[in-house]
Amino acid sequence: MITIKSNREIELMRETCKLAADTLRFIEKKLEIGMSTEEVNTLCHNYIIEHNAIPAPLNYHGFPKSVCTSLNEVICHGIPSEADKLKNGDILNIDVTTILNHYHGDTNRTFMIGEVSSEIKKLVEITKLSLDESIKLVKPGARLGDIGACIQEIAHDHGYSVVREYCGHGIGREFHEDPQVLHYGKKGTGVELRAGMTFTIEPMINLGKRHSKVLDDGWTVITQDKSPSAQFEHTILVTQDGLGHEILTL
Repeated sequence: MITIKSNREIELMRETCKLAADTLRFIEKKLEIGMSTEEVNTLCHNYIIEHNAIPAPLNYHGFPKSVCTSLNEVICHGIPSEADKLKNGDILNIDVTTILNHYHGDTNRTFMIGEVSSEIKKLVEITKLSLDESIKLVKPGARLGDIGACIQEIAHDHGYSVVREYCGHGIGREFHEDPQVLHYGKKGTGVELRAGMTFTIEPMINLGKRHSKVLDDGWTVITQDKSPSAQFEHTILVTQDGLGHEILTL
């Protein structure tokens, strides 16, 4: 069931989403070559706790850490580790979800560490572009297929592939709510958007083929061909006024 948020719920969503976005801004300033992804996790965990919130991933269905850290060929759900050290030329996605006053805010970014090759830099830039352009389509009366089709077209136009096994989702009091937001599809199809809906858009774009596999830890998802993968995510509110949407995690 898709929930339409009340004005009070929207205010609570704004607060938790702002904290999630602030967490990414905080950690961005700390990233450096040689840092472990466990250090990233600890810094984010402490920042969220200090702001009277809870890191939603921690113990979610058994996930052992407070953020997801996905390096290079890791598509999503990477587990922070002391063994994973940031190297020059890496790309690192940090996925943050906060719980504040019982509501969830979800956002992620792919960061470039040191001097990144032009090929991978372009992948990161186009992945961000696919998110930005798809958000522009969000308004009452649009359909979820419009979002997926936009992302798919941009990725394919640049010779990239779109991960299909993982998607965006409704969000609010629950971490994952209806609807599912696919990052591929056909225009004019899918759920019709209504004011008060809140959901994430979070395209995962691969330099190589789209196929993925889950590692033995049960969480970490990598590209089958070991090609780099990039991702960006925002939590979006559908509005009746203005642009027809509000990016809650700016």
